Amino acid sequence: MIRLRRASLPPTPLTQLEALQTQIDILPVYSARVSQAKQQFQRQNKPSNSTFSEVREALTKMCSGARRCCYCEDSYADEVEHIKPKDLYPEETFRWENYLYACGPCNGPKNNQFSVFSSTTGLLTNVTRKRSDPVEAPEHGSPVLINPRWEDSLKFMKLDLRGTFWFVPIKPRGSKDFERADYTIKVLRLNERDALCQAREEAYTSYRARLSEYITRRDAGDSTAQLNRHIRALKRMQHPTVWKEMKRQHQLIPTLKVLFDKAPEALRW
Repeated sequence: MIRLRRASLPPTPLTQLEALQTQIDILPVYSARVSQAKQQFQRQNKPSNSTFSEVREALTKMCSGARRCCYCEDSYADEVEHIKPKDLYPEETFRWENYLYACGPCNGPKNNQFSVFSSTTGLLTNVTRKRSDPVEAPEHGSPVLINPRWEDSLKFMKLDLRGTFWFVPIKPRGSKDFERADYTIKVLRLNERDALCQAREEAYTSYRARLSEYITRRDAGDSTAQLNRHIRALKRMQHPTVWKEMKRQHQLIPTLKVLFDKAPEALRW
């Protein structure tokens, strides 16, 4: 999970989202805003809705590869995901900045799970609302979940390229940065799904092979246009985090060091 590339929404759908959000925000009671948020989003988020067609088009530009999920980078993204759940934060229901494209296996388990660092205590506080709980506003605080639209998750975690292909927190246990990484990994089940770890390992092998092929073709005299097509294909592969980590860790892994020493320009891709 890397920081997503920027994509802007055209003025017309952005204005339409703002109008929809206003219909929620003007309601005086929090529970009514939650109810309206769920109903309105379900009503609006349809393929036939021109606003959300443009939302999906813009979100697609943020994805890696062939519209890969912005969380796991593996599965096909087909759900407009609220980073801050609309059931807890109705004021974020139609905020463009609160959207990303996710797959069902990521979006389903995440659902309305959310935690904050409490403004009162500073402690990690689960604000997820159970079905039986009263519909009340969550405790104030800063989000624990790493937001890939605005944050670089690789400042909080790294990918083990030499064994498990698990994500692990970088910062010391007990620090807020550790808690954010650990929480994000667990809520999105980034290490619990064996298929994901296997896919990352296979992506590692594929990236390494493509880099080796690039070196061979470059040294054989391929044209700049041919090499650029090869580079573009590499940059559109699934699991871009694997490639980011290969560049970050290349000095620590002998096979990668050899390849990047031969093609130091690849560190800028």
